[in-house]
Amino acid sequence: MKKLFLGLLLILLVLQGCTTNKKSEDKPISDLSIYNLPSKWTNQNGQNLEMKDLKGNVLVMVMIYTSCKAACPRLVADMRNIESRLPDAVKPNVKFVLVSIDPEVDTPKRLKEFAIANKMDNNQWEFLRSTEENTREFAAVLAVNYKKIAPLDFSHSNIISVFNTEGELTFQQEGLGVNSDATIKKITEEAEKLN
Repeated sequence: MKKLFLGLLLILLVLQGCTTNKKSEDKPISDLSIYNLPSKWTNQNGQNLEMKDLKGNVLVMVMIYTSCKAACPRLVADMRNIESRLPDAVKPNVKFVLVSIDPEVDTPKRLKEFAIANKMDNNQWEFLRSTEENTREFAAVLAVNYKKIAPLDFSHSNIISVFNTEGELTFQQEGLGVNSDATIKKITEEAEKLN
């Protein structure tokens, strides 16, 4: 009788856990979430997606362009440095997203080649491109300014942004080669909520 009672209690606890998880999945997207953006994007594998398809991960985002010879290589190095310094336990909960500000040149094929050349070709890294209009809208959300100053050259902000699993901006790191300790701390805090 005692074993039956314990068995029923265990089943109830498991069912309650399932119900609790279900509620968190049904939680409405906040007004501050990038998951509200209706824009369509294409990744380095030629797959089409929307920002809401990235839901469930902590997102670390930066806007770059692959033909950049000045700031972007440093931003890419900063992103790789941040990824390498994260605790292994939280890495599966984090996605690194690089958004092109030059969608005309940065085709999926070019983004894929760039990802491979920079050793950013596992599923933790996402490279996105969209229309000029969608890119401008997204840049405004991140407070990133950019302007074409030559056929293959842009002047742009150097900001790495951290979004929680709900798609809400929680932290920004500005500058090149800056100390990333606060960024790593924030990513880790957000990612640990998923463990």
